[in-house]
Amino acid sequence: MVKNKRNVFIFIMMILSVFIASACSSNADEEAKQSSETSDTVSAITTEDLKKNLNDDSWVIVDTRINDAFNGWKLEGVARGGHIEGAVDFSANWLKVDVEDKEKKLDETLEIKGINANKNIVLYDANGEDAKEVAKYLGEKGYENLYTYDVKQWAEDESLPMVQYKNYHKIVPASVVKDVIDGKTPETFEDGKKVKIVEASWGEEKESYAKGHVPTGFHINTDTVEPPPEWMLANDEELAKFALDNGFTKDDSIIVTGESQMAAYRVAAVLSYIGVEDVRVLNGGLAAWTGAGYELETTSNKPEPVKDFGAAIPANPDLVDSQEELKSKILANPEEATLVDNRTWEEYIGETSGYSYYDKAGRIPGAVYGYAGTTDANSLEYFRNIDNTMRNFEEIVALWEEAGIDMDNHLSFMCGSGWRAAEVMIYANVYGLEDVSLYSDGWIGWSSNPSHPVETGEPME
Repeated sequence: MVKNKRNVFIFIMMILSVFIASACSSNADEEAKQSSETSDTVSAITTEDLKKNLNDDSWVIVDTRINDAFNGWKLEGVARGGHIEGAVDFSANWLKVDVEDKEKKLDETLEIKGINANKNIVLYDANGEDAKEVAKYLGEKGYENLYTYDVKQWAEDESLPMVQYKNYHKIVPASVVKDVIDGKTPETFEDGKKVKIVEASWGEEKESYAKGHVPTGFHINTDTVEPPPEWMLANDEELAKFALDNGFTKDDSIIVTGESQMAAYRVAAVLSYIGVEDVRVLNGGLAAWTGAGYELETTSNKPEPVKDFGAAIPANPDLVDSQEELKSKILANPEEATLVDNRTWEEYIGETSGYSYYDKAGRIPGAVYGYAGTTDANSLEYFRNIDNTMRNFEEIVALWEEAGIDMDNHLSFMCGSGWRAAEVMIYANVYGLEDVSLYSDGWIGWSSNPSHPVETGEPME
């Protein structure tokens, strides 16, 4: 009887094994079929053919790598950093993010960049994977004329044009931050020089920092650079104390990280203003770090205070405009300087203040709408990709040109109180615009003075 039961058990296990093997084979066959279908619609293109079609309007050249490679970093073994001249970007990384209305946003991105099914689309990468991922995605949308290319071939030939943003090094990819932490010296960093990692966010450590941060980083509460209840930029004496308490000197190299991009850029702008010579920001924030597969740390690291910053603070005073400087240098000279208002359209025309704790609405007379986000004071999607990295700045230039912003002018950026505008100013500087400043007090600082004029409604043509 026991023997019969054993035989039945063996028989059942054999049937299950056959079933499982069949299922696995079926799945493998399906994956192979999908891969074959993708390869049937995608062809590799040679460098010569790419050169011939580079200026043909019926062709679109697409960089599928991470945003940092497009900006200028030499990643994944390329000989030269940056992107092929004339290329647009559509990163394979964008397909992996989890955001609301993702497909709608990706479709809008394809349209903005002119990546449509009627064109011949060249998708290039440096790792042999990114272009395939984007090709698969586009193929499922009905795109047929798809080609792939290894940008390493292009980068090796110095006669072929590549573009990198002048100050691309000021926003840093997660892989470079990891190299720094591991004791390596990536491009643009000084050999043997220690790099400080800081985490910027509002509030005490428990609010964000304690939940996880980039390893070795210590916490900076944004209240220390813009104390409540006004949350305006701290005075020079307070900023000097901030620098010494956190161990900062003018000769430091600092990478600012954080869950909130705006907080990181706000602190980065302040560090540059007080005079730290090498200030950078993790492009894409903590999401970029974890998305690259790196672990967060929950250890509470502390800075080592110093007694001497090495220069009078602020050592870079022209980076921030006071209210008097705004009036005398920017607003009084519209032919040479422009105040760029980086708030939502609703804030700009005075339908809302943008803040729950402040009710005055309107704009500074003479300010030009320079885009920000579409929802509230925490939105900045006109300047970010879907993964919160910096947007292709040529697209921002197009928006500004349409708005009548002359980029040959000095540009002073403002928002409500400095967070959004700090991020935009640093992006502009990454691109290569160096005659820039921050009107840090923003709309709140301006409108708090009852003697200051304000405007509402759509501006007159």
